[in-house]
Amino acid sequence: MNRLLERCLPPLRRWAHGRLPPAIRDVNDTADLVQDAVVSTLKQIDRFEPRGEGALQAYLRQAVSHRIIDLIRHRTRRPDRTDVKDDLRDEGTSPLDRAIGAENTERYEAALQKLRDEDREAIICRLELQYSYDELAVALNKPTANAARVAVLRALHRLAEQLQVAASS
Repeated sequence: MNRLLERCLPPLRRWAHGRLPPAIRDVNDTADLVQDAVVSTLKQIDRFEPRGEGALQAYLRQAVSHRIIDLIRHRTRRPDRTDVKDDLRDEGTSPLDRAIGAENTERYEAALQKLRDEDREAIICRLELQYSYDELAVALNKPTANAARVAVLRALHRLAEQLQVAASS
């Protein structure tokens, strides 16, 4: 179990870091969040149904995703009280740019859900978890790293088609 977790935790941390909003990242260390989610999930491991290579990684990623959503909900219910100076200017992203970014993320997530499980796993492992093609070959049960690369390219093509369909409707 320790060897398995040693292999699963680093990609989960990278994935969670990208999903965790910066304001919450200050309060909660990403590694702590991932560790808490994994420990809680392992207490209920009897509910886990292995359905192939990478199933545990997907199961743990879902648990971390739920933990992030819980933190965001908690943060929006009880925001920190701060006093804002009158001469303070926001040089960051405008609310419109943030809304467009959130809309694009929603479109990406919706298009991702319309893909086959194999395509979705290939995209998530490569883009979000940053697996190498050698690691992908193992996770996707492909004979070579090149076969894994081709699987990712095909999955990305299908994702682009789904995004195009969503944009035109």
